[in-house]
Amino acid sequence: MSRSRLKRFIKDVSIYTPFTRMVLLMVVLWLLFCAGLYLSERSVEGSSIKSYTEALYWGVAAFSTAGIADKPVSGLAQLIGGLWIVIGSVLFFGTIVATVTTYFMRPMQGPHKKIIDTIEYNLEQLNDLTIDELDLLKETVDTLIAHVEHLKKKHSR
Repeated sequence: MSRSRLKRFIKDVSIYTPFTRMVLLMVVLWLLFCAGLYLSERSVEGSSIKSYTEALYWGVAAFSTAGIADKPVSGLAQLIGGLWIVIGSVLFFGTIVATVTTYFMRPMQGPHKKIIDTIEYNLEQLNDLTIDELDLLKETVDTLIAHVEHLKKKHSR
């Protein structure tokens, strides 16, 4: 992949997909859930989470593998940790699916696609128009064709 294509890809992903917002939301939630976990575990005997950095590590380990992180000791910390694993996983996988879907569906949702869809729909309705409405449509189409020809000449210069 060339540098310009990579830059365009990164720009498209950051502008047209939910990826950036979702990653930011995930980081904020990770920090908050880990703070709650630390505050509920810091003074509990037998807990392996004695600092905020250990809680941050636990948050990553529990979310990413759901098995290698030490189990919190207090009931409140277990609830917070369980919520983090579920919410974090849903956000993570949801972000991936939403980003990929949005990125690949974007060309099909462009303005030109909407214009074409509208025209195709309206063509299906032609049988229901009166003679006067058909004459007005012909004038509008003639004007549109003249405008398109003008734009083509303008762009070819």
